[in-house]
Amino acid sequence: MQFVEFYEIIKKRSSIEEEWYTEIEKCWEEMTGIFSADVNKTIQFLDICTADEFSWLSEVVEDIAKRTHSKEFITALRKTADKYPEETKKYNIIDFIESAECIVSEDQE
Repeated sequence: MQFVEFYEIIKKRSSIEEEWYTEIEKCWEEMTGIFSADVNKTIQFLDICTADEFSWLSEVVEDIAKRTHSKEFITALRKTADKYPEETKKYNIIDFIESAECIVSEDQE
């Protein structure tokens, strides 16, 4: 399966300077759209992504959860977090995952 668009958007995000908040927000919206379009493809991407790619993706997991309402997405995030414990701890990714899980749980009620 091709993940070219995923790699390109993560590369774009990683190239934006942190003080360019407006550009970061635009990129987050684009990332959310790409990763929300096909949650099954996103889950497959999580199986093969690098630790660095996972850390960039973590910036938008809550927004993806809002759009997809996918418990499978949350499960895949947890699995990937287990695979990359150093990045998960360094960037507090578990907090983003837990927040995304709450969003999905609320949507299911």
